[in-house]
Amino acid sequence: MYETILFPTDGSDHAERVAEHAFEAADVRSATLHVLSVVDDRAFLVLDDDRVAEVRDDLEANAREATDAAATRAAERGLEVETAIETGHPAECIVDYASDHDVDLIVMGTSGDEYENNVVGSVSQRVVRTAPVPVTTVGPDA
Repeated sequence: MYETILFPTDGSDHAERVAEHAFEAADVRSATLHVLSVVDDRAFLVLDDDRVAEVRDDLEANAREATDAAATRAAERGLEVETAIETGHPAECIVDYASDHDVDLIVMGTSGDEYENNVVGSVSQRVVRTAPVPVTTVGPDA
């Protein structure tokens, strides 16, 4: 039933705990795990033009670190893994990625980094409302 599972990560401590749920779901179903990190381009709106490139580079490096770390852990468990980094609004990128890659299930946290939670609202709520596939959300204490 679930052959392709998407695990969006921001590299937070919570995302690392959610990863275990995504790994387990992929392992039990012999599914391919897609690990996605989104560079939130809304962060650029408040920056001077001369700082955008520097901040973009930092955010992309953090995204690459998050996807690589999760992919390494998944591969160590024998899972087939693909990674991707997208730029844009996190919820939209997650939903678009799921559609574009025939994802069958999204496994994600109910909370992300501090910026996302306190300033712009809940990515997980938007994904749950708009995703074309089932979404499993994992709370911070799970």
